[in-house]
Amino acid sequence: MQLSEQEIRRRHEREQLQSKGINPYPSELFPVSAFAKDIKENFKPESGEYQDVYLAGRLMSRRIMGKASFAELMDSTGRIQIYVSRDDIAPSDDKALYNEVFKKMLDIGDFIGIRGYAFVTQVGEISVHVTELKLLTKSLRPLPIVKETVDEQGNKTTYDAFTDPEMRYRQRYVDLVVNPQVRETFMKRTQLTNSMRQFLNAKGYLEVETPILQPLYGGAAARPFKTHHNTLDMTLYLRIANELYLKRLIVGGFDGVYEFAKDFRNEGMSRFHNPEFTQVELYVAYKDYYWMMDLVEEMVEKVALDLHGTTEVQVGENKINFARPWKRFTMFEAIEHFTKIDISEMDEPELRNTAEKLGIRLDPKIGKGKIIDEIFGEMCEPHLIQPTFITDYPVEMSPLAKRHRSKEGLVERFEAICNGKEICNAFSELNDPIDQRARFEEQLELGRRGDTEAMVLDEDFLRALEYGMPPTAGLGIGIDRLSMIMTNSNSIQDVLFFPQMKPERPE
Repeated sequence: MQLSEQEIRRRHEREQLQSKGINPYPSELFPVSAFAKDIKENFKPESGEYQDVYLAGRLMSRRIMGKASFAELMDSTGRIQIYVSRDDIAPSDDKALYNEVFKKMLDIGDFIGIRGYAFVTQVGEISVHVTELKLLTKSLRPLPIVKETVDEQGNKTTYDAFTDPEMRYRQRYVDLVVNPQVRETFMKRTQLTNSMRQFLNAKGYLEVETPILQPLYGGAAARPFKTHHNTLDMTLYLRIANELYLKRLIVGGFDGVYEFAKDFRNEGMSRFHNPEFTQVELYVAYKDYYWMMDLVEEMVEKVALDLHGTTEVQVGENKINFARPWKRFTMFEAIEHFTKIDISEMDEPELRNTAEKLGIRLDPKIGKGKIIDEIFGEMCEPHLIQPTFITDYPVEMSPLAKRHRSKEGLVERFEAICNGKEICNAFSELNDPIDQRARFEEQLELGRRGDTEAMVLDEDFLRALEYGMPPTAGLGIGIDRLSMIMTNSNSIQDVLFFPQMKPERPE
């Protein structure tokens, strides 16, 4: 491993600290009692508060001025200025803690703990006067510290900004330190899932956990990741969805269950796709897809209000309004609206010909359902910016959805599209075991034709349906996609702490 000049120097400082009996990585607890944000927002000189506080965080800047220095400490809530006086932190005759350790052996990025009291400087900045200082962790790599200069016209120029996407995603730990706005994105993501949990719990639904390692993959059209269990000597798959297990719980007598699930699909990667992703799936007995549309509107409207205090959310150049009610199109209505072509009565050859005329390239292995999906995806989805429900899909596209109560050849299914991408998928769930078996067998035929995303036949799930599943509405919402919208993020990698990346090339 080749070290830079700074890395060599920091390792030497580590050795110097140890030679002075200072452990660069002490074990004992540091009694943090206050945070930067609280002090800056709440301190008033006349209040008498914050006069004996312990703070800990990274050293982010220093201005050494002989016997005293100003520095900046960053904790989990933000930054605060600290004032370090030689005679305060080293009151005895031995001034080494200030003269040698603080001035010469500490670096930007080191973790320190301080004790002190809040005050206001002559220029009006709330700061902490340090009375005790301790090194908590020595940093051996320099942070990419962002610098700004301002010219005479007031124009700002930024240097050394940590903005390269690949570096940011690979080294998220650095990204979080030097780009504070990134923390806000992930804090909003957690707010989003908390908001949904509160909503679902208030409805009386039970949060559950289902297997991630499954003997059969199912619940979606996708390629799985495959592994092997040595003791059982059997193939297992990382789940592509948790749908079939949650439906088993409805068979078992629960009226409403949901799960925030990590799912895995062995497919292409893009700014909208990561092989590992999060979704929430919900199943409620004695409901249908019309009821579920109303619930989705209500829940996502609540999420927008909880995160932003308004139903209007800025996403790129678009202002998206999640206030109820949302617009609704059937799938065939949407395709006809955007292409001026009615495909509702077309067979597979006619659909292929239509797609070709529209300039859509198709894999010859896919069947009628996926051709319709490709036409919709190419010609309609990009135009659906405001939240819109697309309903009543062809039966070939939806092997797990119930046949439409009044429209031959269709199923009771909807997707919500927003900002040009699907954010949720829902059905009146198919609970006829004979029909479900026939649909699985159709999927097997597609698999024989070469469709690598076709579903497999799950005998145990069919057995569960044969015991009887009540009429049920089911829903899946992509948490990553919804987080992108709610945080105005351009890529799914921006809302995943550690997105999947190609192997890093050795330096």
